Amino acid sequence: MTRHAYDVVVVGAGSGGYAAARTARELGANVALVDEGPLGGLCILRGCMPSKTLLASSDALHDAREAKALGIDAARSTYDMPFIAARKRRLVQSFAEYRIEGIKTFPLYEGKASFLSPHALAVDDAVLEAKHFIIATGSIVAPALVPGLAETGYVDSDAVLELETIPKSVVVLGGGYTACELGQFLFRMGARTTIVVRSALLSHADADVSGSLTAAFVDEGIDVVTGARLEHVERRGDEKVVVADVGGVRREFGAEEIFYALGRVPNVRGLNLEAAGVEYDPVRGVRIDASLRTSAQHIFAIGDVTAEFLLVHVAIYQGEVAARNAVQASREEPDYRVFSAHTVFCDPQVARVGKSEKTLRASRTAYVAGRYDFAEHGKAMCLGKTKGFVKMLADAKNGEILGATVVGPQASELIHEVIVAMHFRATVQDFMRIPHLHPTLAEIWTYPAEECAAKLGLKAPGDEQMEVATSGTTA
Repeated sequence: MTRHAYDVVVVGAGSGGYAAARTARELGANVALVDEGPLGGLCILRGCMPSKTLLASSDALHDAREAKALGIDAARSTYDMPFIAARKRRLVQSFAEYRIEGIKTFPLYEGKASFLSPHALAVDDAVLEAKHFIIATGSIVAPALVPGLAETGYVDSDAVLELETIPKSVVVLGGGYTACELGQFLFRMGARTTIVVRSALLSHADADVSGSLTAAFVDEGIDVVTGARLEHVERRGDEKVVVADVGGVRREFGAEEIFYALGRVPNVRGLNLEAAGVEYDPVRGVRIDASLRTSAQHIFAIGDVTAEFLLVHVAIYQGEVAARNAVQASREEPDYRVFSAHTVFCDPQVARVGKSEKTLRASRTAYVAGRYDFAEHGKAMCLGKTKGFVKMLADAKNGEILGATVVGPQASELIHEVIVAMHFRATVQDFMRIPHLHPTLAEIWTYPAEECAAKLGLKAPGDEQMEVATSGTTA
């Protein structure tokens, strides 16, 4: 075996790993990348980019079918699935080629990585020795543990993205963001769709978020079955049948295909982390401290492999922080207060930044909440996009914005206004001073901000100006 020495070796060349390598190199370190391929990373190859490309087509098809509400008769609302699939492949290839161009500016070792010791990593016939390692191997689809599922056959989130034809009917197992996004995609492309979920859609979100999204799905025609305990799956002729206990009642759900969307697990296969002294759990991921260090202090872990935030922008942020800590021997700690913002690209979209009511109650933080429905918002009415709401949460003591949620049109764009406000630790009173164009979707935020301010006994900016004018008159 040939031996090579580096300051930093990054294992995994996805978005987080690439960010780590780039940052470490900018700080003067001698850096190598390791990836077993295919190169490009989960986001580009099997995640964000291909899924959002497909969703753009299904959303456009849905809007065409719903255009009668706006006086438009799009009589021939059909689609060309081979064209849609080819367009997706072209875009993904373009994104991947751009990323690979950057990856190959580093010494690159393509192959399966396995630690030999805390400071040595084997990649095929090469041994890489390094002062520091950054593990960024991402995640893989969770194993199909439902009895009979493997024997019956199914498609997972990777396989759904590669479909050239749409099944006539599908049962979706799971209620997370992948199930919601791609389950709705399949429905809009013509599959009779049933979502079977153990608790509720987006169960980690507040109940009003889950309830609003469920109502929207049901209204559209998607069958959503909550509170289901999966028992087994079997094949009956050409049909695949899911058997579940729903509230104590045995129910069966048959379809041409089953879409398995029960999450992802950290990709630690074959890394031999024990040899490096790195503690991990197959489900909970590599254990890290607040500065992203593993139990071996010279080895860092970032992104999905830590099973903390399955978000690309967080992986990139963590990669940059880990690189600085490795090269500069610092103990910088990532601040997730606003970086944990995320969105679900179903329709209506769901986006959140900061705390939810559920997390604030759990931490016993005193807060006030303001909410406003899109059904009461003028611009949303004009667009015919009235499902959902916005919600803002503020500290009960000083009015600082603690979190915000959108369920509705363009939620993934609208949330950024509050992300910026929270970055600068704005209060709801500060927020009310921000001018908003009319008529826009964005001005909907002013209503929950005003409601929070009223509950806190704070005056709106206009009221303050009126007081000043009045006092000036009477002086």
